[in-house]
Amino acid sequence: MKKKIVMMAFATLATVSVGAQSAYDAMNIASNDLNGTARFVGMGGAMGALGGDISTIGTNPAGIGIYRSNDAMFTLGFSSIGTESKIGGQTFNSDKNRWSFDNAGFVISTKIGNQTTLRYVNFGFNYQKAKSFYRTTTMGGQLGFSQTDLMASQANAMFTDRYNPVDLFKLQQDNMNPYDDNRVGWLGSLGFDAGLVLTDDNPDLPFFNYGYEPLANYRSQERGGIDQYDFNVAFNIKDRVYIGFTVGAHDVDYRKSYYYSEANKEIGDDYSLSSENRIEGIGWNAKLGVIFRPFEESPLRVGLAIHTPTFYSLSYKTRAAIESNLWYTDDETGEEFQVHSAYSTYYELNDRDMKREFDLRTPWKYNVSLGYTVGSSLALGAEYEYEDFSSMKFYYPEGDEMLFETQQVKQTAQGVHTFRIGAEYKVFPQFAFRLGYNISSAAYKDDAVKVFPTNSINTDTDFANAKSLSNYTLGIGYRGSQFYADLAYKYSTQKADFYPFAFSDDRPAVTKVTNTRSQVLLTLGLRF
Repeated sequence: MKKKIVMMAFATLATVSVGAQSAYDAMNIASNDLNGTARFVGMGGAMGALGGDISTIGTNPAGIGIYRSNDAMFTLGFSSIGTESKIGGQTFNSDKNRWSFDNAGFVISTKIGNQTTLRYVNFGFNYQKAKSFYRTTTMGGQLGFSQTDLMASQANAMFTDRYNPVDLFKLQQDNMNPYDDNRVGWLGSLGFDAGLVLTDDNPDLPFFNYGYEPLANYRSQERGGIDQYDFNVAFNIKDRVYIGFTVGAHDVDYRKSYYYSEANKEIGDDYSLSSENRIEGIGWNAKLGVIFRPFEESPLRVGLAIHTPTFYSLSYKTRAAIESNLWYTDDETGEEFQVHSAYSTYYELNDRDMKREFDLRTPWKYNVSLGYTVGSSLALGAEYEYEDFSSMKFYYPEGDEMLFETQQVKQTAQGVHTFRIGAEYKVFPQFAFRLGYNISSAAYKDDAVKVFPTNSINTDTDFANAKSLSNYTLGIGYRGSQFYADLAYKYSTQKADFYPFAFSDDRPAVTKVTNTRSQVLLTLGLRF
């Protein structure tokens, strides 16, 4: 066995508050998909200045002020989600198809007068699937490092913590339950219980990893989504200025199943680590928008919107289990024997998950858009949006800021620029053809790494640094005197650098991941 101590992605804390959430969890929850009505998606979401579609309630609320009639609609979707992972000449593919209910809403338009300053007051409500977490990722191969390095490093970090030191060996001798101790990090404790983190004779750093470069296998399944409910009021002033205000409620349900294993085929040692994780909660935000025509005789429209942060109250639940099969040699007889170990936090905590609560504040968002129409046959839209993900903050339920987690967000995340363009051309008065494209820059810094506090209950050490996201869209639409139907297709693609674990000063071989999603949306509606 080689005694190898590696500086890695753990940090000590001066308190005994339990770490549960990571910067990557925050980024996952704070980002949104391009989704909504088929018309909105077909134009790439570039309708902030054009308005007149229920989905603008969530981008530029003033878009609801464009309405001059009542509207009710719903949207159904079908998605094909794919993940391709490449490492060491091997390719792993995971695909999943699913139906979804993506949108439902209505607008009530109230006419005030033809010559009055205030022409219309409109009220709107919209439900939208803001985010889908559905994804399956698999990979495997020689990584050059072992996850047991992290286990040993966390055990050492706990032992040398100058505020709340923990000796796992002593806890074991005293028959104490480490998984109900706020000072204990679960990854190090599970590794110690499974024989993957061994004691040494160094009194300062008494733990070292089991010491081999194994064959790794990884699989995760992510499920759930974020449901968004928006309530809007909008005003039409002289058919030149439109003002809208939206209050939104968000319902989060994120579930992740994690499995990771390592095996040394030469000597027969192996272990597997698994966990079930869930984040649930609610949040709210507000949006203010305006659309104006700067020139009375011109169809040019300019849109401006600002979104407050979303203020989330969330809970994190987790359970973890580890199994190992390790060969040992009897010092007296020289005979080799195998030891099987299995530990489950669910069992150790008397058949319950560990639960922690926290609050999250997402970034401010700023939106600028342009819209232009040519007669009644062509509509063009362009949009720019900015949000600084590094400004997100974690809070304890009592209101104090979680300084470690917030600092990790600053070191991991960066500002995101989103550009959207779209066009709609009416081939006939009743039939329209649409095209759209948008791109969002990378939210993660190139050198970002997933970092846990020493006493973290997280055991899913994997993370992916996603690159820019591109959406390509097209659509068609039919407009009758009252009934309308729209169909859209969206293709999304995003590359990422994936790691099943990493250290603060080094990381294993990178897995190149490409996430794709093909989505078909059908909207049926009635204007009256």
